[in-house]
Amino acid sequence: MNRTRLDETLADLDADGYLLDASQDDANQLYLSGFTGPDPFLTLYADGDIHVLVSGLEYGRAKSEAAADTVERHADYDYEYGGREERYDMYAEFVREKGVESVSMPPRGPVGTADAMRERGIDVGVDGDDLLREVRAVKTDEEIDAIREAQRANEAAMRAAEELLASADVAGESDDVETGTLLADGEPLTSERVAEEIEVTLLRHGCALDETIVAGGAQAADPHDRGSGPLRANEAVIVDIFPRSKATKYNADMTRTFCVGEPPAALREWYELTERALAAALDAVEPGATGGDVHAAACEVYEDAGEPTFRTDPETETGFIHSTGHGIGLDVHESPRLASGGGELEPGHVITVEPGLYDPAVGGVRIEDLVVVTDDGYENLTEYPVAFEV
Repeated sequence: MNRTRLDETLADLDADGYLLDASQDDANQLYLSGFTGPDPFLTLYADGDIHVLVSGLEYGRAKSEAAADTVERHADYDYEYGGREERYDMYAEFVREKGVESVSMPPRGPVGTADAMRERGIDVGVDGDDLLREVRAVKTDEEIDAIREAQRANEAAMRAAEELLASADVAGESDDVETGTLLADGEPLTSERVAEEIEVTLLRHGCALDETIVAGGAQAADPHDRGSGPLRANEAVIVDIFPRSKATKYNADMTRTFCVGEPPAALREWYELTERALAAALDAVEPGATGGDVHAAACEVYEDAGEPTFRTDPETETGFIHSTGHGIGLDVHESPRLASGGGELEPGHVITVEPGLYDPAVGGVRIEDLVVVTDDGYENLTEYPVAFEV
């Protein structure tokens, strides 16, 4: 955690403190408290200190793990198994004991908690700018190392996926399945089978993910189609992997597009365009540039080639139909945005750069690298090669 940046940012709040009521699934909670509590708990930032309130069940672990100045338990407030109103009484006492009479809460904070604090005389404002999200956007060296480690696991999983595709046979007219279907051990090679190989590899490298994308043919034309069913030769297969480290909770992200066999001319042209768009976008990454600048660099490559983008046609359903990238950290999607209107890039921002083209009549192509903005440009955290045909 960058405590200096945290203190400077939250010092501007028009409140005595900043209050979170959430579990570890909320990235702001995990960042501020440093504690992996599976159930919601309270974290209060006030006067430069971080205070955590947990149940007795979590107290021992929180004392040793939480990145907090104080850790307290419900029993310290004569509460452990009371009702809802008694719980809110405890919350208010916890806040007031720290000299706090007004708090700011994030825009997605629990309404029930906010209302209960107000009913108990504590002023609650909404942090509409989600200041903690902006604090989290600039990573420390330790955070960058955690993301780099997750990316190495990601690359091992991508390698496993590519090797499975490369080793596949292609069904002919004499086979029992449709000609052109990819086969593994005589059975159709499916998106689900490739995804399984990815997930098993990630687990062996200390990472996990809820879902991945292995989408071939027309399915690849939808950027968020997870993919299903048999894969085919001579079609693009988009593999997008975004694992989370089980130890550090930091994410990585990478996409490669593969083709087993001979890609049609249109797909080959799209791939070459996307390589050029990726290079142009990366060249635009530097401190002081905006996310909008990086997005524009990718768009210009496509637009100059006559391909539609959201910049030229906001209603297009084909072409380059998403932003160029996003920040990554404890969330797989966080600030900054590489899109029209995206803000200024700073050293320590870790961002994806992922241009692509999509059309159900052709398929889809996307290439995604993961980079960190440095003092004089960027460092590419992605070591995996860019190659279409396997």
